[in-house]
Amino acid sequence: MFIRRTQTRNRTDGEPYWTYRLVETSRAGSTVKQTTLLNLGCHFDLPKQEWPALARRIDELLRGQRPLLDATMSETGQALAQRYAAQLIALRPSAASITPAQAAMADPGEPGRYQEVDLDSLDLVRPRSVGVEHAALSVMRQCGFEDKLAELGLNRPQIAAAVGNIIARMAHPGSELATHAWLQQRSGLSDLIGFDFEAMDLNRLYRASDALYKRREALQDHLFAQAQSIFGFGQTITLYDLTNTYFEGMAAGVSKAKRGHSKECRSDCPLVTLAMALDGSGFPRRAQVFAGNASEPATLKDMLTSLGAPLGATVVMDAGIATEANLTWLRAQGYHYVVVSRLRERQFDPALATEVQSAGDVTIKIQRVLDAQGHALLYCHSPAREQKDRAIDAAKAAGFEAVLLKLVAGLSKPRGTRDVARIMERLGRAKQRFARAAQHYQVEVAKDDTGTQVRAITWTKRIKPGSAAMHPGVYCLRTTLVELDDATLWRTYTMLTNLESVFRSLKTDLGLRPVFHQIDRRVEGHLFISVLAYHFVHTLRLQLKARGIEDSWQTLRETLATQQRVTATLQRRDGRAVHVRKATRPEPHHQKINEILGLAPNPGGTHRVLV
Repeated sequence: MFIRRTQTRNRTDGEPYWTYRLVETSRAGSTVKQTTLLNLGCHFDLPKQEWPALARRIDELLRGQRPLLDATMSETGQALAQRYAAQLIALRPSAASITPAQAAMADPGEPGRYQEVDLDSLDLVRPRSVGVEHAALSVMRQCGFEDKLAELGLNRPQIAAAVGNIIARMAHPGSELATHAWLQQRSGLSDLIGFDFEAMDLNRLYRASDALYKRREALQDHLFAQAQSIFGFGQTITLYDLTNTYFEGMAAGVSKAKRGHSKECRSDCPLVTLAMALDGSGFPRRAQVFAGNASEPATLKDMLTSLGAPLGATVVMDAGIATEANLTWLRAQGYHYVVVSRLRERQFDPALATEVQSAGDVTIKIQRVLDAQGHALLYCHSPAREQKDRAIDAAKAAGFEAVLLKLVAGLSKPRGTRDVARIMERLGRAKQRFARAAQHYQVEVAKDDTGTQVRAITWTKRIKPGSAAMHPGVYCLRTTLVELDDATLWRTYTMLTNLESVFRSLKTDLGLRPVFHQIDRRVEGHLFISVLAYHFVHTLRLQLKARGIEDSWQTLRETLATQQRVTATLQRRDGRAVHVRKATRPEPHHQKINEILGLAPNPGGTHRVLV
C-alpha cells in the first residue's frame, strides 16, 4: 500500500487541485496492477514523510497484526490509520450478508460462521457510543424529520450535519466545536446513518445550523403536527413564557446581545432572550429570539400573531406578561386566558374557600371573586408557598432591621454618622433594597435643634392590610373562563410549570447556556437547535412515561450511554484477520427502554469481514 497524490481539475471552473488516494499494488504473473482502495479527499494534511508509515499501519490493522514501535508516526497518523482501516473494513462485503456459495468461493473450507482463531490476538478498537444516538435517531425518524429536511431542499451531507448537531445536543450538549469533536472521536452515529463525520469540516456544522434556523417555521409546524398525530392531543391550551441566557465574551457583533435582568444572576454578561409558546402537553409551538433587554409584555403579540391558534384557545402566562394592554389584545383576538394577576392586594377568607387536591396530595384552598369586568379572580393558598413566603419575609425583615440597627449604633459612636442627609440616603437605599419588608415598617428619624443632625431612630412594624405578607402563600389568578370550576382553572394554570421545566431542561440538559457565538444567525441557530433537541427528548420521554418509566433525561441519557459499538479483530491460523463490528449488549434497564420504544438491541447490526 502507498499514498498517491494526483492533480485534477474542477469540472466547473477548470481550477487545478490535488487529491490523495490509498493505492494497493498487486501482481498477476508478469502484470502489475494498482488499485485505488480509498479516496482520501483533497484535505489531506499529514506530512509526506509519514505517508509510508501510515500505509504500513493501515495494512497491519487490516491483517490484525500488532504494530511495532514506529517513531516516525505521529498521534495524528495513528488516528488516521484507525479511521481509514475502519472505512476499508466497512467497504468490504460482510460475511454476514453474502450467500453460502459466495462465501465458499471467497474462502474455501469456511462454509459457516465458525472460525479457528488465536484468542491471544484479540484486539478491541474504535469504541463509539450508540445508545443515545440509536434512541434519538429512532424518534427523529418517527417524526419524519430527515424526510422533511430533504423536502425543504437539504442534500444528504447537510441532513447528516443537521442530524449530528441535534443528536449531539441531546447526548453531549456543548458548543458546535465540542459537537464536532464528539461526532469525530466518541460517537457511533456514523455507523447508524452511513455518513463519515470524521471527514466532515467544522464549517459544515455551522452551515447546517444556519439551514435549520432559516427553515424554522416549516420545521416547527411539521414537528408540532407530528406530535399531534403521535399522541392525539388538541390545541386548546397555549403556555407562554420567556427565559434568557448569557454570552461568554462581549458579543460585540450580536445585535440582540444586550445587558438586562438575568434569570440566572448573570447580569454581568450580555444576554439574549428566548420566548416559547407550548401546548398543554409541553410541545413547542413557536420559539423566537429577542434582545436580552426585551420587555416581556412587548413580546406577546409578536409570538401569538403568527401562531394560528384556533378561536377560543386559552393562553396561560405569568404576571410579568399579563399587562392590561396584553389582556385587552388577547380578548380582541378571541383568546381566553388564565394568568397571574398583577393586583397587589389580597382577599382571602379560608372559610369561603373550596379545596382542591394537587398531584402530590397537597390541599390547595381557592376562593373565587368576580371583578368589575366580569373576570373570575381566584385567590389560591398553597401550604408550600406559605412556608416559602414566610421564610422570604423573615429574611427580608431581618436584613432591613440589621440596617436600622447599624444606623442606630452609628449615632453613639465618636465617628459615627449623624448627618441627616447621609442617614436619609442610607435609609432610602435600605428601603429600596428590602422593599418587600420595608413597606411594613414605620421609621421615625428624630433631629436635633439644628435640624442637621440625627438624635434618634425608632421604628414600629405593622403588616400592611391586603398585602402579600398579610396572606402568606396566597396568589391570585385572573381568567375569562368563568364557567369552569375552580379545580379545572387551577390545574390549567399549573400547566405553566411545564414551560418552567422546559427552560430548566434546555439550560441544564441541552446546552442552551452559555452562548459562544459572535454572529446573529449563529446565536439564533444555536438556540433553535436546543429547541429541536427538546422536542425529540420530550417525545421520547412521553412514550416512556406512558409505560411507567418517568426518569429525567439526564438519567435516561446516562443509562443509554453505556452501550458502545466496537470492532473486535482476531487472527486465524492461516494469517488472515477476522473483523467483527457490533454493539455491546444493553443492560437490563436499557433493554426495557429498547422494548418500549421498539428499538433493536444491536444498533447498526453485526458487520463481519474476513481480510
